[in-house]
Amino acid sequence: MHTDRVIVSSRVFTGTSDKAEALAIGVEDDRIAAVAPAAEADSLMTPGTELVDAGDAFVCAGFGDAHQHVLHAALFSSDAALRYVGTSERDCAEALAAFAASHPGDGWVLAQGWRDYLWDPPVAPTRASLDALIPNRPAALYSGDCHTLWLNTRGLEALGIDDGTPVPSGGVFVRDEGGRLTGILDEAAGMVYFSRILGMLPQRQLEDAYRDYLQRLAAMGITSVSDMAISPVMGADCINAPVYEALLARDELPIRAHLFPTLTDDLSNLEDLQERLGTNPMLRAPGFKQFFDGVSSSHTAWCSELYANARDAADVGRPTIPAERMRELVLAAASRGHPVRIHTIGDRAVTEATHIFAEARCRYGDPTQGRNTLEHVEDIRPQDIDALRDANAVASVQPPHVVIDLAQPGRDLGPERAARMWPFDQFLAAGVDLAFGTDAPVVEPTSTDVLYTAVTRRTPDTHEPKAGWHPEHDITRAQAIRAYTLGSAAAVGRDHELGTIEPGKLADLCIWEKDLLTCTDNELQQARCLTTIVGGRVVHEA
Repeated sequence: MHTDRVIVSSRVFTGTSDKAEALAIGVEDDRIAAVAPAAEADSLMTPGTELVDAGDAFVCAGFGDAHQHVLHAALFSSDAALRYVGTSERDCAEALAAFAASHPGDGWVLAQGWRDYLWDPPVAPTRASLDALIPNRPAALYSGDCHTLWLNTRGLEALGIDDGTPVPSGGVFVRDEGGRLTGILDEAAGMVYFSRILGMLPQRQLEDAYRDYLQRLAAMGITSVSDMAISPVMGADCINAPVYEALLARDELPIRAHLFPTLTDDLSNLEDLQERLGTNPMLRAPGFKQFFDGVSSSHTAWCSELYANARDAADVGRPTIPAERMRELVLAAASRGHPVRIHTIGDRAVTEATHIFAEARCRYGDPTQGRNTLEHVEDIRPQDIDALRDANAVASVQPPHVVIDLAQPGRDLGPERAARMWPFDQFLAAGVDLAFGTDAPVVEPTSTDVLYTAVTRRTPDTHEPKAGWHPEHDITRAQAIRAYTLGSAAAVGRDHELGTIEPGKLADLCIWEKDLLTCTDNELQQARCLTTIVGGRVVHEA
């Protein structure tokens, strides 16, 4: 055995137990060659080996963000667009107008992050406020949950939208009482048309935005990301494979990326990608993504009961596509060995998707490359937790979502359903694999906020409520780190080679200044990643 590098620390969390130990990790090429007691580090040294004495620094496997929309997250963290969460309609319009003034020209002015349900009053915006301040350029603001697009009149014109334009399936063009377009495009309509806006941007601009953003993730200890389709409509999923391939060809891809395009009848959008990428360790396309519902804050999550503040006698949300249609799509993918990751937020969507996964497994066995996964899983009936385990499906959740709006679940779903939401503890107790992510740009991709919100269920900014939001669902630090490492690896079908520190696995490692298992909650949130290693190569040093 030859080792290129030996890392020694008194606090190594391998992920195979709940504690950190004094260990030495031998790295050869892109793999972990050996793990031994720290006192035996010399036995791993060979001529030319670099010794990294990390002292008391904390070493763990690299984090995997199991759910992001990288095109949007990269763009809205670059100078090409505004990342802004306004406190009112006018506040948003004024901020975008100021951004437009600092970026002169006649092209699109873009922003993301508004949430009208947090405004006072919580009233949906219209194009009128944008027209008053940005009358001569197309402007588009994508909502914080990436389900609604807000356009000015020039924006509607630039996209060719008028009173007679057909609405994309699963979407809505919102109209006022007089039947006029308000400039708000909901669900699939917003996703489809925003993807068209993004298609107008120069390729090299996107490559630079991706590279810088992925490097930012590496500095947070994130060594792998799942890039998830953002729309149920083919051609609008924003899985921009050519950008990744260009970065890979130039050796500018700092972390591993896993692409999940939209599932339709045409499976070639994934299979062509898989043929091109093969088993490249840095860039893969493990499976598909689909959408079963929307979000509970806008009453589009598909529920089994009426919303607590129901708008009419049939207000239970709706499926984005009919359940039988989802079944057809998933079974067709399963027959060719492909996993599917399904957006499910309401409990009815969760139930139906779980049944479909169970049937797919019974008929075709487990997928060949990834794992069937439920994305978000915000409200789930207790009996469906065991069913999810039996279907061998992963629960892919985003801990920061728990505290986006502490009042919203109770307001829309009622206290009884709110109390059962995001039951991380129950998933783990039942043996369900839990994978952590952020859904960036819906929330920031900050890795320490993921851990902090998972173990405290408090907001990352105000640290409220002090006891945590339904703290009965808290999990331990060790469980949270495993969900963010091994669980995220399971979601992409790579838990055999990622997610723990064991001989034979890929050498994706992070060194932290604080012990993430024992430091205070505030220290956990503020912890700094000193070094990030991907495949044995240092991609970040503080």
